[in-house]
Amino acid sequence: MKSQNLPCIKIMVLTCLLFISCQLFAQQELSPRQTYPNLFEQVQMAGIYPDSKSFVDAIPKRKPSEIMNAYITHKNDKNFDLKAFVSEYFNLPENHHAAYHSDINAGIEKHLDTLWTVLKRNPDTVSTFQTSLLPLPKSYIVPGGRFREVYYWDSYFTMLGLQKADKTETIKDMVDNFAFLINKYGFIPNGNRTYYLTRSQPPFFAAMVQLLAQHSKDVKLGDYRDALEKEYNFWMKGAGAIGNGKAINHVVKLTDGTILNRYYDAGDQPREESYREDFEAAKSTKQAPSTFLRNVRSAAESGWDFSSRWFADGKNYSQIITTDLLPVDLNTLLYNLETTISAANREAGNNTKAAVFAKKAVKRKAAILKYFWNKNHGFFTDYNWKKRSLSNQLTLAAAFPLYFKLATNAQAKAVKEKLAKDFFKTGGLITTLTTTKQQWDAPNAWAPLQYISIMGLRNYGYDKLADTISTRWISLNISVFKETGKLMEKYNVVETNSKGGGGEYPLQDGFGWTNGVLLKLMKK
Repeated sequence: MKSQNLPCIKIMVLTCLLFISCQLFAQQELSPRQTYPNLFEQVQMAGIYPDSKSFVDAIPKRKPSEIMNAYITHKNDKNFDLKAFVSEYFNLPENHHAAYHSDINAGIEKHLDTLWTVLKRNPDTVSTFQTSLLPLPKSYIVPGGRFREVYYWDSYFTMLGLQKADKTETIKDMVDNFAFLINKYGFIPNGNRTYYLTRSQPPFFAAMVQLLAQHSKDVKLGDYRDALEKEYNFWMKGAGAIGNGKAINHVVKLTDGTILNRYYDAGDQPREESYREDFEAAKSTKQAPSTFLRNVRSAAESGWDFSSRWFADGKNYSQIITTDLLPVDLNTLLYNLETTISAANREAGNNTKAAVFAKKAVKRKAAILKYFWNKNHGFFTDYNWKKRSLSNQLTLAAAFPLYFKLATNAQAKAVKEKLAKDFFKTGGLITTLTTTKQQWDAPNAWAPLQYISIMGLRNYGYDKLADTISTRWISLNISVFKETGKLMEKYNVVETNSKGGGGEYPLQDGFGWTNGVLLKLMKK
């Protein structure tokens, strides 16, 4: 009897699994590469658009199925013109910034106030035909330029300025959007695009919630408790299933049982928004293509794409080893996430869970101070978990333990001295001590790292250096604005008459986090 029923039971189980699988698949938005197989690769490799991001953001004029049918029907025609085909079936993404012309004479504060309107996007509506945009229910601020969607870690620094501009309602909308993404996808993607659904970005959501709760009497940390815990689960996925000296997803368990985190993109193919660049770069490495591309994508998750910080030899992109490194800034952010979850639960009356997360935070703090403090340099650096050794790449990520008040007084003093001696330049702080063609290296400087460093120094009483850095950064921002009428994504702080360079795309103006940090520093 049992043997006769067994095949039936197997069929029933298989049917259920297939149903569940179909349901899960139905909830997944398709990326451009998945939507337009072969057409996507042909367009990106042909370089039809100067910027690879243009096609993945393009707006189809017909249903994707109709476009693919037309492509399959005509792609082998003798006179088939790929560029003409794309032009016939797709519109370029809208450039919201094109019509705006700044008024230099009106001054920097007027410019900043106007930019909030220029960079603001209203709640998204579902497009007539499928695009790569993941619609958000409330308004939000984009960085500007080619970055025409919301970006995760950018938004925290944008919010700093929104708070100073008394736009708390916009901050609330953006925090709610991020909570929406967490509830829908289980995490906050790099940006609200389907091609970003394989990775997140530095987890600043807890800091956003803290900022909002501090400046809105109607908001409490507990209001976002569930979203905070879901994000934590994303970063810790698989932590209970790995042995010592092993890694899975974002989690690494060291040989002594300590659990810390790394950046880890779920994909191992060329990034869709940089497809041709990644495809070509994979030819120049000795790594297996899938390993190299996951390291590239994981560096994109870090926000520092790209930097000598991630290179095995500290020089060459072909030696990128992102997933081998435990980043000091990521783990410090996760410490803040743990303390915030603890506080949110305490506020909600769940003292048991509050104690659990408080204990997790205590453990992580001890691990950060143990594994990331580089005695040889008197500086915080990343940790290579595979080699069981500290990185010798010195970067502004060292300021994160000061920003979140993790460092000891002696460590903070040493970091302060290193920043003053080696990182401090005419226009502010360089990102690393290595000069390369990568945009997250010297001589470039970025608003978020200036702010983290300045506030980190102030947390330990080094106000004089913090104020000097702030003054120089503000002066550089304003001088470039007076010359160009623009605020930039990044700046050259060594030769302040030169523009920031490097990277996979031209220098962008706008610019969300530059605007936010500038206003915050100007108004203190």
